[in-house]
Amino acid sequence: MQEQRRQKKQINFLKLLQSWILIALGVLLASSLSDGVSYDSRGTFVLVVLLVSLFNLVIRPVLILFALPFVVFTFGLGLVVINALVLLLVEAVVPGFHLASFWSAIWVAIVISFVSLVANMLMGTSRVKVSVKRTGPPKDGPHGSTGKNLSSKDDDVIDI
Repeated sequence: MQEQRRQKKQINFLKLLQSWILIALGVLLASSLSDGVSYDSRGTFVLVVLLVSLFNLVIRPVLILFALPFVVFTFGLGLVVINALVLLLVEAVVPGFHLASFWSAIWVAIVISFVSLVANMLMGTSRVKVSVKRTGPPKDGPHGSTGKNLSSKDDDVIDI
């Protein structure tokens, strides 16, 4: 039992470290590709990465909850706007971090999301898990359904 707790803490720490690295790479890439994003020192950069991670953990879920209709209406693209708002909040708190405009914040949010997407694809760590469960006995004998005469009362469930 103690070993399982220790392993779970290690996994959580590794996920947090991965998150920090991806945010850092995203901010570095965005600042090197755009003049609208800058930071004054390495200490400022580290503080930005830590605060973005903290705000993503605490403030972002609340923003998503309040903006849920907007997020659904935009098919999830509204999350980029929420991420940009988090970055603007970090800019307001950290004196050496500069975003030229709202569109610069959108740019950084897109770059961080893209870096995270590519890293997750390369590492094979997907956040979407699909499982198919069948309840009840098979319809056409012990070897399952043949695909013929499927009724609307089929009990197949797909959980995402």
